[in-house]
Amino acid sequence: MAEKILVVDDEEIIRESIAMILEKEGYEVDKAENGGVAFDKVSTTSYDLVISDIEMPVMRGVELLEKITLRSPQTFVIIITAYASVETAINALRKGAYDYILKPIEFDDLLFRVKKLFDHKSVMLENALLRQEVNRKYDFHNIIGKSDAMQKVFSTIQKVSTSDGTVLVSGSSGTGKELVARAIHFHSNRKNKRFVAINCGAIVETLFESELFGHKKGSFTGAVSDKDGSFKVAHNGTLFLDEISEMPFQMQVKLLRALEQHEIYPVGSNDPVIIDVRIIAATNRNLKEEIAKGKFREDLYYRLNVVEIHLPELKERIDDIPLLVNNFIADLRKEMGKNIKGITNQAMNALIRHQWKGQVRELQNVVERAMIFCDTEYIDVPHFPDDIQRLVDASSPSSPVDTLSLKDAVRNFERQYIESRLHDKNADKERVAEELGLSLSTLYRKMEELHIPLKNK
Repeated sequence: MAEKILVVDDEEIIRESIAMILEKEGYEVDKAENGGVAFDKVSTTSYDLVISDIEMPVMRGVELLEKITLRSPQTFVIIITAYASVETAINALRKGAYDYILKPIEFDDLLFRVKKLFDHKSVMLENALLRQEVNRKYDFHNIIGKSDAMQKVFSTIQKVSTSDGTVLVSGSSGTGKELVARAIHFHSNRKNKRFVAINCGAIVETLFESELFGHKKGSFTGAVSDKDGSFKVAHNGTLFLDEISEMPFQMQVKLLRALEQHEIYPVGSNDPVIIDVRIIAATNRNLKEEIAKGKFREDLYYRLNVVEIHLPELKERIDDIPLLVNNFIADLRKEMGKNIKGITNQAMNALIRHQWKGQVRELQNVVERAMIFCDTEYIDVPHFPDDIQRLVDASSPSSPVDTLSLKDAVRNFERQYIESRLHDKNADKERVAEELGLSLSTLYRKMEELHIPLKNK
């Protein structure tokens, strides 16, 4: 199969000349007159190579390069630049471009560079994947994400890691609260000591005190020997208390005392054990609401909440989905022994459009399932569950996508997105307007403009 190349240049004569030369060499060539059109094409079509000018209207070549690197890491980019912009071209190389060529273009040189790229592509891709896997072992930035929302989280993690203050991590189930706790521990002065994780929702109420503080032999039926609790095991390290809202009310009193006195009493013992433990707690519930219900102690809440890190839901960090997907593939590739190099753009678009109620954990499960069914080098739409496949079908207009103007494409997306939110909220327009950050009157006007039926609530 011929390699597919996208040529991007606002000068028609250059664009057409490059395309003609490449087509004569047997390559499949597509063209775009500016960076915006190019990115729309990259978002719906898989290209092996993009050859792009730097100075263009709508979107400059360097910005296009950054977006391609994030959305379609398997696509290589060659930059075209004038001699006076060599410094910009070198900057593009630092951002991930494979090569650059100078104007006026020597077509023999261009063909040589393109051929060289494809001769080495498989080796380069394998090396890039290997570097990604190695870096991920030591850098938690990639695990968490690079969106603005997660950068705020990351900034807070950096600041709290150097202290010993207690931290409360809040967020929906599946947003990665334990990953944040481990990141704080890994970058703290306690990183060479134990990180102990306890799920408070999985402990039988009668065994809570023993699990946390330990017990002495014979202190209760079944205590056939002394046992160290999680506090002692985590001494000088970090104790992560997940689902803290599930801790029995009476146990909360003893936890508060342990935090304030820095000592614990194993069950069956009157002798205190001095402990030095950094506490990180996590919850998927609103603890202030739990306090109002009388299910959580207010004094413990303020003791735990020295610093709160709230993890956004996946719908608030859409830009992270490509990064997360590629990280999951890198993790599972070695585990499954499969030579899956990435994911097609159509498949990535389907993941971006999906409503992830199970958050990052659900996304990870979908990627794992796709890798099980994938028998090619790239995950594609048919490898996904039916509900995600339908998103691709629903987004396909009656005419080819390439014939749509940008305005029509945006209208299609707005219509589908608003209809989806109305469906999820049982046509409750007030709730939908609030979630979308619109006034109710603006939502009604949008519905009329987009020909969305004004169904009764």
